[in-house]
Amino acid sequence: MPASDSEILIVARYLKANNYTETYDAFVQEADLPFDAGNVSKGDLTLEKLLDEKKNFDVAVKFEKLGLEDSNEAWTKNAPSTAHEVTGLPTSSNILSARVDSLQNDDGSSSSTLYASTADRKFHLLDASTRTLQKTVSDLHDAPVLSSLQLAKDRILTASMSGQLYVSDPAGRILERRRDHTKYIVKIAALVDDPSETYIATAGWDNKINLYKNDLGTGVEVGEPVAKIPMSSKPEAILFVRHPDNNRPVLLASRTDSSFIFYYSVEEEPHLLGKQNLAPHSNAWVAFTPSSFELCPTDPSLLAVGTSSIPHMKLLIVTLLFPPWEPQSAPAPVPSTRQALLGEQPTETQASQARAALAIADRESAAIKIHCTTLAPQTAYSTPAVAWRPDGSGVWVNGDDGAIRGIEASTGKIVSTLKGHEPGTKVRCLWAGVVKNASDEKEVLVSGGFDHKLIVWEA
Repeated sequence: MPASDSEILIVARYLKANNYTETYDAFVQEADLPFDAGNVSKGDLTLEKLLDEKKNFDVAVKFEKLGLEDSNEAWTKNAPSTAHEVTGLPTSSNILSARVDSLQNDDGSSSSTLYASTADRKFHLLDASTRTLQKTVSDLHDAPVLSSLQLAKDRILTASMSGQLYVSDPAGRILERRRDHTKYIVKIAALVDDPSETYIATAGWDNKINLYKNDLGTGVEVGEPVAKIPMSSKPEAILFVRHPDNNRPVLLASRTDSSFIFYYSVEEEPHLLGKQNLAPHSNAWVAFTPSSFELCPTDPSLLAVGTSSIPHMKLLIVTLLFPPWEPQSAPAPVPSTRQALLGEQPTETQASQARAALAIADRESAAIKIHCTTLAPQTAYSTPAVAWRPDGSGVWVNGDDGAIRGIEASTGKIVSTLKGHEPGTKVRCLWAGVVKNASDEKEVLVSGGFDHKLIVWEA
């Protein structure tokens, strides 16, 4: 008797179950099988089960989109792997944000400075090369700082859980206070490649994004918002990019309970240029939320997206599909019924609408280069974070298990797992890039967690 999962028995079960009596009799006789070989017992593999498994596998492959091996884009060696815990912080508290920027010193020189904020409302400035503490500013805000960035060579922008936005100098002197949000400011983004036209955006949990525009050369710091973008739910991630057609600034945004990236023009009256679905073939109401995204440092058309998927984060690497800047003229309406029995005028039907929607979904699906599971555990209350390696060969992702995972950008494979935080604790923030000092430069990864650890990872 052959094995229960052999192809001979599977065919016999199919023939008997579908009443192909004569064919079944001839088959079991020619295959030298017992007459009851086609009986199906509990747990036996049938042709129907085999086809169902194949369909499920095809669906999984469709959504688990991995790239191809490419030696030119593989995860490069000498990636950060050695943990150096920062021990000079004056207090122990949850690390909420961390990033490195080039700060101008009093003598006119510049140095790589690590900014870190903690849950006890302190804001720390450290030398990124030596990890030594330079200054701690206590009670800079009336609530913990969730996001920060460098506005100019000696100006620091910080946003807090109370909805306040401050401009300060490295000494902690507050130069400007603004409160244009009523709830958390979860993210600041800035476009500073043209000092005469600097754009700033803040995303708040009051369901709006504020836009600011200023000239750093005039001495005006931030000023009043030039525009406000209302959202139907909480904004999650924001990022400035340049439109490839006219080089004008575009704001990318995502929001809770939506799988879309929204493209907004950056003007005094912003308008929605278009949107890109990151789950184009999903039939779920909301497949996930794009909670974090970062632009590839070597290819400005690629975006790494960390999603809210549970129980594990999924990473997407997608090509940005920029909508046209100018709205396209609407085509002439197509009648839903023919005007004459033998008329040749096209009519709009549900089938034609479905084909048009499918064409858009196929284009959005083709833009997803990588769609992989990171195995980084998270819950509905997690804060996904992603950070590109500076050479664009991979992406770091955080997790709620204390580990940081490195994902190869060309294949979507997990190629590195860094364990320096306490097991089972949340890694809250990530920053990856190059730190320069007087003699050389090196690639580093900075991570902060709810185990009160701020870690600088080096090769």
